[in-house]
Amino acid sequence: MQIVPFVDLSAQYKTIKSEIDCAVQEVVSNCGFILGPQVEQCETAFARFIGAEYAVGLASGLDALRLALMSLDIGSGDEVILPANTFIATALAVSAVGARPLLVDCDPETYNIDVNLIEQAITPNTKAIIPVHLTGQAADMDPIMKIAKEHNLYVIEDAAQAHGTLYKGQPCGSIGHIGCFSFYPGKNLGAYGDGGMAVTNDTHLAERLRMLRNYGQKVKYEHVEKGLNSRLDTIQAAVLNVKLKYLQQWNRLRAAHAKAYRQALEGVGDLRFQQQAPYSTHIYHLFMIETEYRDVLLSCLGENGVQAGIHYPAPIHLQKAYQELGYVSGNFPHSERLAGRILSLPMFAELKSSQIRCVVATIKKFFASKQGRKASVRDRWAQRHDQSGQLLSAPV
Repeated sequence: MQIVPFVDLSAQYKTIKSEIDCAVQEVVSNCGFILGPQVEQCETAFARFIGAEYAVGLASGLDALRLALMSLDIGSGDEVILPANTFIATALAVSAVGARPLLVDCDPETYNIDVNLIEQAITPNTKAIIPVHLTGQAADMDPIMKIAKEHNLYVIEDAAQAHGTLYKGQPCGSIGHIGCFSFYPGKNLGAYGDGGMAVTNDTHLAERLRMLRNYGQKVKYEHVEKGLNSRLDTIQAAVLNVKLKYLQQWNRLRAAHAKAYRQALEGVGDLRFQQQAPYSTHIYHLFMIETEYRDVLLSCLGENGVQAGIHYPAPIHLQKAYQELGYVSGNFPHSERLAGRILSLPMFAELKSSQIRCVVATIKKFFASKQGRKASVRDRWAQRHDQSGQLLSAPV
């Protein structure tokens, strides 16, 4: 049986092993472990790549969002708008500064925040919008920026899955007031541990982000405000310096793999694909399919050596951690429907044609054997909620 991993980090490492080993060894030899020269090199190179004036290396993507909010003085009593169908880190950053997440449903075709629903969610306490460029495709930024300007709101881009995505030719992360990135190992640009970056064109915000990441100090032992310890590790910066040179090439390979998947799976069963918006490129951090038979298809793929994944099995408002927001099942129907249908297929730059054929063959065989099946994932999803709408258990 051929095993097809969801992500194969070792395959990528083998292609750049000598460069990575040399870069890491240089850090170890010089012992510049905290804010060593590689961090500034990484910040300069990444800012140039994104098309922003400044980049500030941080400990994680979550911290990038958290410190972005702190740098804009968003805190207790404030509200921040974000999509319901995002990784929980987007909401956790808002909660971490004492603000309240205001959720908005997604567009069922692009999976990104429905810009037509944003304005009606705004209240007198709303201070910012966090659009998420989900799976590697840009949210529709022009109307978001227009709404923000009309209501005097900040825009913080969650670009954790959009390293190199272009919105109408402009890199994601460079459009709002601050752009936030994650370098989690599985990202298109991933470190060998946690890491993050905040980018901005505002000199004051960049200076404040640098202070906030380093105990709030402007110079050593001179603490201007209450900050955090959230510095990008020098070894991770060294790894990213090597990888950044290859990112555009890797993104092109991912797009080619996505095209191969689409062509081979078009018209198979009840499969639907995320629609690519005309205003955005797509770097395919994730390649998602939709099906009513998601759970059983996932099991079938696993039984045949194909590692697939679910992003994300429960929207923010149905997570136990966010019960206090007061939302119930049915508040965000598109996000809820997608949560029960979406399946992420293996996707990484080094994915082989033979591996794609294996995935496709397994899916086609599944639907050939399941034709006419009446049980649906959506039905089982509904059964996992009690009458109050509270999620009892998310599909796996």
